[in-house]
Amino acid sequence: MPKITPHLWFDREAVDAAQFYTSVFDDSKIHFTTTLHDTPSGDAEMVGFQIMGYDFMAISAGPFFTINPSISFHARCRTVEEVEHVWAKLSPGGTALMELGEYPFSQRYGWIQDKYGVSWQVIHTEGDFHQRIMPALMFVGDQCGKAEEAIGFYASVFKDAKAEVLARYVNGEEPDKPGTVKYAQFVLDAQEFGAMDSAWQHDFGFNEAVSFIVNCKDQDEIDHFWDLLSAVPEAEQCGWVKDRFGVSWQITPANMGELIGRNPVKTTPAMLEMKKIIIADLEKAAEEED
Repeated sequence: MPKITPHLWFDREAVDAAQFYTSVFDDSKIHFTTTLHDTPSGDAEMVGFQIMGYDFMAISAGPFFTINPSISFHARCRTVEEVEHVWAKLSPGGTALMELGEYPFSQRYGWIQDKYGVSWQVIHTEGDFHQRIMPALMFVGDQCGKAEEAIGFYASVFKDAKAEVLARYVNGEEPDKPGTVKYAQFVLDAQEFGAMDSAWQHDFGFNEAVSFIVNCKDQDEIDHFWDLLSAVPEAEQCGWVKDRFGVSWQITPANMGELIGRNPVKTTPAMLEMKKIIIADLEKAAEEED
């Protein structure tokens, strides 16, 4: 199990979206579907799936958050033909944010928001790489100019981490301030991410619609990540936190499914009442009689 798993929040489309993505990309499959009953959103359908060998989670939990391009996903393709194939599959009902074409950084690249609202940067990538899907964070609005600070912070929180700014804006690339991040990559627990600043006018920013699950081996790890990442007390609920840059994280036990599954009638309400997840309390709830 990877340490960090992207999580997508949909109104009612989680399973449909997962089925769509596994039909678009190779090396993709659905791991499971399940339903959480009696949540604040009613019955919430969950799905775990894999795209190009990279794990995702998604939930249908009501129209409370809308996915936007502040967090997108690079889909690294080994051939131009693969880029064009994926683009054609993602295009119906979608919106091109950067048209498919040749760019200085890639022979074939396009940025598209698909019919479910998820943004993909489909790119022909040469050389060796092991991670074909890579989340990318775009710092806009009040967060613009903070990409370098953010990736350094994340690298201080996780193990096996590093952060590197690969390109900066220079004079003439308005409206972005010279020296801010044009593109950066960072690695958290051996998983790759991208980041950039954008001073263009955007009507979106980070929100809970795309979050990152941190799979923790024990309570000490939960405490560690909670203490470092949680910066907005009012956003704390059911293991969810929001960091000082507005990015949402879910700090959960790696065996959360097993813990809840032992006695969901008792464990689900117990989990929903928590802010930080307390493993011992979930285990205690699992032992309660109906």
